[in-house]
Amino acid sequence: MLFVECKGTPFEFYAGLFLKNCKKTWPEVQQRRIDFRATSKGQMARLPRGNARHSPTALKENFWISSPSTSARRLISACSVTGNWDWMTQQKENIIITKITQTDKPTIIQVTEAGIIGKIGFNDAGVGTLLNAIKVQGVNSARMPVHFGLRMALESASVDEAVGRLERYGMASSAHILLADPHKSLGLEFTKSTFAHCMPDSGGRVVHTNHLLLDHPSEKDTVWINDSLSRAQTMGENAGRLGSGAAWEEVGGLFEDEQNAPGAICRTETEVTGSATLFNIVMDLKAKRAVVRLGRPTEVEERVELEL
Repeated sequence: MLFVECKGTPFEFYAGLFLKNCKKTWPEVQQRRIDFRATSKGQMARLPRGNARHSPTALKENFWISSPSTSARRLISACSVTGNWDWMTQQKENIIITKITQTDKPTIIQVTEAGIIGKIGFNDAGVGTLLNAIKVQGVNSARMPVHFGLRMALESASVDEAVGRLERYGMASSAHILLADPHKSLGLEFTKSTFAHCMPDSGGRVVHTNHLLLDHPSEKDTVWINDSLSRAQTMGENAGRLGSGAAWEEVGGLFEDEQNAPGAICRTETEVTGSATLFNIVMDLKAKRAVVRLGRPTEVEERVELEL
C-alpha cells in the first residue's frame, strides 16, 4: 500500500506569493476562482479536481529542441526537449513526479509542483511540454488557465492536436508552451487574446526564455525578468555550436552555463534574481524517456530516469 505523509499545506507558499506580488490575500485569491467557473464546466470539468487547486504560477526556463537526427552514439534519437525550471528555492521540496493513467487518453509522466494539474513532461504518444512564464497584463476568465492548458496538451496525441485544442479554447493569460512530438516541434506563444507560433530555425531548434519573440497585436510584453534576453542569446549561441547528433550529456550541458551569473541559464537565487534553477529535464520523445536532475545542473542533488 502506498503511504503518503503530508505536513503543512501547499497553499502556504502561494498564499505568501500572492500577498507579496499581487497584494491579494488568500481569501481574495479564492474569490477570483469564481470567474473561472463557467469555463471549468466545459472541457476542463473532465480533468481531475483533486489536483486542480492552484492558479497559474510564474516560471522561468530556457528551452532547446532538436529536430530528428541520428548517430551511433547514445544520443537524443529523434526529438529532444530540454529545459531548466527556475523558481523560488523554498518550493523545491514540493516538486514531485507523477504518472497519470486514464482510460482512452495517453499515459503521462510529468514533473510538477504538488497540487498543480499540468506542468512539464511527456506522454506515451511522444508529446512533450515545457513552459515559460511571460508577463503581459490582463486575464480573460472565459478562457483556459495555463496549467489546464499544459494538462490538455499532455492528453493529446500530437503537436497538431494539442495546438488545435488550445487555440480552440483560448488561454486566460500569457505564457509560452514548447510542444514537440517525434515528428514536429513548435513554440506556442499566447496572451489572453492572441496566439503565435515560434517555428524551428534552420538547425531545427526553438529557443525560448521569458519574453515574447513574436508580434501580438494590442498586447504589450513587460519583459519582467531582465536577464531573459541575455539567456536567450547565450542558449542560441551554445546550441548552434553543438550541432546535430548530440549525446545526452552534451544536450544537458547546455543548461549548466553560468554566463552572466547569478542571472544565468544555470541560475542562483539572490535578492535580485528572486529564483534559482530547481531542476533540469532532458526528454527524448522518440524513445519516450527522460532524465531529471534535481537541483542546479552543476550541483545535482538527485538524478531520476523516466520511461514510458
